[in-house]
Amino acid sequence: MKNTLDPLEPKADKATVRRHNLSLVLRAVHDEGETTRAAVAARVGLTRAAVSSLVEQLLGSGFLTESGKTFSGQAGRPGTALRVARTGAAGLGVEINIDYVSVCVVDLAGTDRVRLTEHLDNRDVPPAEVLGRAARIAARTLDSAAEQQLRPAGARLALPGLVSGGTVRQAPNLGWSRVAAEELFGRALAAVRPDTGTLPVGSENEANAAALAELWFGDGPADRARARNFLYVSGEIGVGGAVVVDGELLRGAHGFAGEVGHVVADAAGPRCRCGSRGCLEQYAGQTALLRDAGVGADAGGAGVAELERRAAAGDARALAALERAGRMLGLVLSGVVNLLDPEAVVLGGIYRGLVPWLAPAADGELTARVVSGLWTAGSGRLRGSSWSGDAARGAAALVVRDVIADPAGYAERDGAR
Repeated sequence: MKNTLDPLEPKADKATVRRHNLSLVLRAVHDEGETTRAAVAARVGLTRAAVSSLVEQLLGSGFLTESGKTFSGQAGRPGTALRVARTGAAGLGVEINIDYVSVCVVDLAGTDRVRLTEHLDNRDVPPAEVLGRAARIAARTLDSAAEQQLRPAGARLALPGLVSGGTVRQAPNLGWSRVAAEELFGRALAAVRPDTGTLPVGSENEANAAALAELWFGDGPADRARARNFLYVSGEIGVGGAVVVDGELLRGAHGFAGEVGHVVADAAGPRCRCGSRGCLEQYAGQTALLRDAGVGADAGGAGVAELERRAAAGDARALAALERAGRMLGLVLSGVVNLLDPEAVVLGGIYRGLVPWLAPAADGELTARVVSGLWTAGSGRLRGSSWSGDAARGAAALVVRDVIADPAGYAERDGAR
């Protein structure tokens, strides 16, 4: 008979404990932005002597910098200010969308330091070609990052569609099915930048990455704390979604939670590229919006800018298209709100700039259909995303979070390169 008192894990040795405590200290400095040894000790529950030893190691490894004096207003000597380093370890984020590729490098603080975006039509282009383009853009971004003494700890792809285990299972608007995106991108990047041959490559759904950027970098409403329970809706050619619960992504059993763009708004509606009929993105996606507004379904980013211009000028057709899309958004989102009860619904991607014209109709549907009665039009629970984050930055920040979770492990890998 099994003894249920048997240990589930080996006992942590001194090296393991120190490794964990290095992460605790680095995370404390990262979260505060600027702090002192004494404040870190108080926050993490370690002695000042222990924290000083850990800080010295983090300084020596290039994760922290120290400068100046800070005054707490309390008795005792002022402490030196600790900050995460602006050079050294960094994250590379690569967003591949239907009509553009955006690449950025962020430092340990999450600051977007380098950014390159190219508008490209990636629909029905062979996946290896699209990922090769992205790798070439990433290589140029890394060249600029190197000039700022930033070294990528890894790359994270932000991809539309169903992403799991490094593979895009399905991305209808790209025409991809079972594409080994991480492997293809890693190989293409190593071909143009051989020094990145051992760079770890990961992947994430683009709406998930954008939602994390909103969580970590978004400004939120001025009158209250940043939401930690929200639905993020990403408007592009497709419509993506992500659910954040208590500050964590809700992934579902297979990692595919949040695909709100393929919730059926009208079972008798137009055929979607996913094979179903009447999906939300057939009414509120970029193509549908531009077509209905008379701008041109394939006008891309320039078309979205033109739609905004026409709406601001009071163009009747543009306003009607946005009102219709807003109603369909509200119709579908009301079901999600009834199911999940989020604090807020955040509209990102192309929706961010279109909120003034989309939100009234969407808010009206939500107010009428949310059964709790707690949703009221104009409450601010339906809002545009912050301009501070997007999927590329969220993806890059995921790399940085991995470094902060194990700085000793990164230092070992970096030294072995």
